[in-house]
Amino acid sequence: MALENYFQPFGTAHFAIIAVVPAAATGLAALGRRRPAAGKPIRLALAAGLAAASAAYFVRFPLMGVPLYPEHLPLDLCDVSVWLTILVLLTRSAGLFDVVYYWAMAGATMSLLTPNLREPSMAMQVQYFADHGLIVAATLYLVWSGEARPRPGSIMRSMIALNAFAAFAGAFNWVYKTNYMYLCVKPEADTLLSICGPWPWYILSGEGVAAALFLLLYLPFRHGNKRIWAKVSPGATTIDGGK
Repeated sequence: MALENYFQPFGTAHFAIIAVVPAAATGLAALGRRRPAAGKPIRLALAAGLAAASAAYFVRFPLMGVPLYPEHLPLDLCDVSVWLTILVLLTRSAGLFDVVYYWAMAGATMSLLTPNLREPSMAMQVQYFADHGLIVAATLYLVWSGEARPRPGSIMRSMIALNAFAAFAGAFNWVYKTNYMYLCVKPEADTLLSICGPWPWYILSGEGVAAALFLLLYLPFRHGNKRIWAKVSPGATTIDGGK
């Protein structure tokens, strides 16, 4: 069956997925705020879901006799975002959250809105949306529950981390002729990169788009880095140790 028969961009199923992700985050955040003791089980459940979704993707390659190295390693931005999100959920590291917040809300959200589905299997397409949806849902949960917020200077730290990882991925691409982070060829699907010009200019344009999105994502926290979306529940401890 053709790929497009499984999934139609901006069809009913796509809109349902887009709606379910923030709805799930809202429900979990409401539960976490009403019952602070539920915060840890929620974080563990989200971390376990992310780990399972990512493992389901990468385990299939050895099962199919396809080597992971060099073309199927977790070197795309959302692959790294999965494991950074897991680490944030488990360790509550403020430094990691400063990076994850922007990568998740700009990167994984764009992947949900304009998916580049390269897999003909329905199971793999379900995995794609589970993977990216959980990244976004987990990040929104941490913010809306009052457990986390990006700190002053987080935009610069996240951009530096993004460019450092892109430099590593670019070097790997150059040596092994791969296309991690779409640094060599734009994705086939229509994404923001589609309007950013030809190679290599779309990389520079994408840098500007990322910076603009990061700035927009920080706006709710610009006034003294106070929460605008939510207040911390009584007795709850934030991810950076505050009350």
